[in-house]
Amino acid sequence: MYATRAKEIFDAEIRELEKLRDTIDTSFNQVIEVLHACQGKVVMMGIGKTGIIAHKMAASFASTGTPSIFVNAAEAVHGDLGMLSANDVAILVSNSGATNEILNIIDPLRRLGCTIVAMTGNLDSPLAQRADYALSIHVDTEACPLGLAPTTSTTATLLMGDALMVCLMEMRQFKAENFALYHPGGALGRKLLGRVTNVMATDVPRVQLDTPFRDVVCEMSDKHLGMTMVYDRLPDGKCLGIITDGDIRRAIQRYNDVQITAAEIMTPSYKHIAKDALLTDALATMDTYNITTLAVTETETTSDIIGIISIHHIIDFK
Repeated sequence: MYATRAKEIFDAEIRELEKLRDTIDTSFNQVIEVLHACQGKVVMMGIGKTGIIAHKMAASFASTGTPSIFVNAAEAVHGDLGMLSANDVAILVSNSGATNEILNIIDPLRRLGCTIVAMTGNLDSPLAQRADYALSIHVDTEACPLGLAPTTSTTATLLMGDALMVCLMEMRQFKAENFALYHPGGALGRKLLGRVTNVMATDVPRVQLDTPFRDVVCEMSDKHLGMTMVYDRLPDGKCLGIITDGDIRRAIQRYNDVQITAAEIMTPSYKHIAKDALLTDALATMDTYNITTLAVTETETTSDIIGIISIHHIIDFK
């Protein structure tokens, strides 16, 4: 019974969010431009349950490249406005748009010279009318059967905040390596601030130019890396290329007779990275070239391959 009711609640909130999505217009673009151009910080302000959502929004902004803090609107007029300056953008979050604690800080924010953005469920409210910019977070009904507890409205607020955050991340070209710098104590931060040498495989798959197709597949299967390096001779020859799972699939499609050699299916160029490089650098290189493995060399300028790093090594690193 309760599982069915839970699904009904999900469906009710989703319907309201879809309606809100369809109301997003050029005002969203204007707010994004204002936030991106902000020379100070973004200050999220709210009270109660909406304030909790605003607090989360501030944390998300701050961790993704947009300096941001949360200030409780009720405390703002008792000294916390001292945290704001003229270069800041204040985002005032209120579903009704008529909360006294929110309205009472508008004039002080004006005197400080802050830009004011309203996030409200009522664009005809005093808050929306007095703000420089306004975003609608309006929902017709709450999931709460009494229509009293903030449910769908807080979900809508959170989602609008996420939309702002993600768009700003993309405008700032914020990448995983930047994320790691802001999260050095978290699991992902530790992962991305690790070094290539910490996770690379040292048993490098190797074949020669004249290695038969079947033996190439066996070498790749035995080493479990989805690739193999190709040398002019083994064990001490020069590396001339790489064969990946994709090369194997293409070879099967291209050749009716698999009596072919490594030289016929290899890719003659390959990307490499130094063993002391950060995992963020490895991830960025993989992302740039749309690949999942890199050869590892002693330094950036040396060519001898001492290991292989794959995206799975990074994901599994603890």
